Amino acid sequence: MCQLLGMNCNTPTDIMFSFEGFRRRGGITDHHADGFGIGFFEGKGVRLFHDDKPSADSPVADLVRAYQIKSENVIAHIRKASQGQTSLANTHPFMREMWGEYWLFAHNGHLLDFYPEQGVFYKAVGSTDSERAFCYILNSLRSRFPEKPDEETLFTAIAALTAEIRSHGLFNFVMSNGDCLFAHASTLLHYIVRKAPFGKARLLDDDVMIDFAEVTTPNDKVAVIATLPLTRDESWLQLAVNELAMFQHGDIVRSDKPAEPVYMSAEEGLAIARAVGVSV
Repeated sequence: MCQLLGMNCNTPTDIMFSFEGFRRRGGITDHHADGFGIGFFEGKGVRLFHDDKPSADSPVADLVRAYQIKSENVIAHIRKASQGQTSLANTHPFMREMWGEYWLFAHNGHLLDFYPEQGVFYKAVGSTDSERAFCYILNSLRSRFPEKPDEETLFTAIAALTAEIRSHGLFNFVMSNGDCLFAHASTLLHYIVRKAPFGKARLLDDDVMIDFAEVTTPNDKVAVIATLPLTRDESWLQLAVNELAMFQHGDIVRSDKPAEPVYMSAEEGLAIARAVGVSV
């Protein structure tokens, strides 16, 4: 399946350590070679980079590394196409404006027979189930709430829409408006919250180590979300199957984790993906 990466922090943070390991999964340590994208929020603005070539050797990925951008909310995606041709129009994350703020969305999975009616406000540009799902969520929210609701109401509404869409198949996603980040697991989605006291970490996909104590302050808090863990010597946690979590200021602030949560191994997740026709 595709690979997801998200970051939510309480202070602008450099994601390059995580991104360097992540990008290698697009052609070196894994075979997700149908394009990649990454979006950084900066205040109310967004820097968005896409390439329809593999991320491992993409000059666009080299450009992102050279920028050394710091952000409180980041979404990245490495694509293994299951619906829609390989093209820039089909490359995640997708971006739209709603309630006077930008929203980014990236999806990992496969939705069967998901062709909702074209909404009044948002229409898909490409041909992916992912972009159709994103537009459906935004059309539904904007039709119901002309103005942005409070966070609890917003979370409840997104949770209901998520449950509706995941009935069509696998719906792992990350979505952010620059203030908070929503993450949902149908199968595999892991996260880690880094805070003081900070330690060292080594990438799984590259022989690179960092001492976070040297590049942070005691007040920093950074949540990193990924399809599979990115480091070998940290304790990553897993979102439960069908759990929607809302991250804000570097930690989970809301969740609809089932009363009896179910967790899935990587082997089980890949088996389910193959069974529904997702390229892995």
